[in-house]
Amino acid sequence: MPKNVLEEIKQEVKSFVGQEVLVKANRGRRKDMKKEGILEKIHSNVFVVKIDDHDQIRRLSFSYADLLTDNVELKTKEEEIEIGMG
Repeated sequence: MPKNVLEEIKQEVKSFVGQEVLVKANRGRRKDMKKEGILEKIHSNVFVVKIDDHDQIRRLSFSYADLLTDNVELKTKEEEIEIGMG
């Protein structure tokens, strides 16, 4: 039975919950977003990154499929380990 790649990515992301991460997201039409935050929680289809953006706390959610398709890159802040690259 083949392994579910999205489930593997989810398990890897789960192991980094609570750590500081760097997020780079492709928002289309040459719009890239680069932010630092804390990998706050995971859910069945998405994970949440808490970002302190100019004295305002924001939470951004991304799907595990975003990591698989390289629409989102997620790295640990300290060691810059890539998370969820399948």
